Amino acid sequence: MEFVIEQGKQPHQECSTLLLPALSIGNVGQLAVDLLVSSMKAERIGYLDDPFVLPCVGNDAYGPIPCGDLALPLEAYESAFSRVALLQQRSPVVKGRMVEFAKNLANFAAASGKKHVVLLSSLDFGKWQKIDMSSGPQIYYLSSINPDGRDDNCEQLGWKRLQEYNPAQRCWKYLSTLAEGNTMLESNLPFEDELEDEDYYPSLPFAALFSCLKAKGLKVTSLLCYCSEGDNIQDAFHLAEAACRLLGLNPSTFPGNGSGGWVIPFSWQTVYGPPPDMSIF
Repeated sequence: MEFVIEQGKQPHQECSTLLLPALSIGNVGQLAVDLLVSSMKAERIGYLDDPFVLPCVGNDAYGPIPCGDLALPLEAYESAFSRVALLQQRSPVVKGRMVEFAKNLANFAAASGKKHVVLLSSLDFGKWQKIDMSSGPQIYYLSSINPDGRDDNCEQLGWKRLQEYNPAQRCWKYLSTLAEGNTMLESNLPFEDELEDEDYYPSLPFAALFSCLKAKGLKVTSLLCYCSEGDNIQDAFHLAEAACRLLGLNPSTFPGNGSGGWVIPFSWQTVYGPPPDMSIF
């Protein structure tokens, strides 16, 4: 993985916390990072080139006026105001290469002096075993602080540890072994069409990223929410707000001038198209 710094830019050493999405259902993690970049007025300082990420190119996602800036697969941003670095991923990883990509990203994070990595991702609502909507949408977490994934700070914020995390389970254990650079016989691993419910979570991109970042000795916190495909903008707000609470940030103090400090990315205007014609109902 190669990091290319934009001309005239320089990374800030005080931005030792890295926020990034892990691609999943509804693209909630990506939407949340877009919202944070826009609201923090974060500055793009460069981009990353990785052989395991599919190429893509598009218009600037944040500016209303075309200025010649192109959106690329992996973009690095920094907010000196919030002392946070952000990484946006706009295209998927080549199938079967997620662990290699996660290792490359973990090496980059460690080499660039990051101390805490926050992963933002989503989970399939259809896989939720114990549904509890009594207090509204729930945030689940997974932390590298303790072997069982528990973090007292996250518990105090009212979040629940991802109960399905079991480091002794075959797929979680396999991920951990690969992340540490060891080899392991795959004869006991299921084929893709033989995956059981307990294999769903370690098969997701966030699990590979979590395992590889943890193996590099970094503090890692995964923030997760259940959702379905569709209009997931509210889920993105929910996840972005959770990230701010975890890092002690107050959106109302962001440089943006939107409601509550949030600034809707310009690209969201065309994400789901125009509203339906109400006359048809």
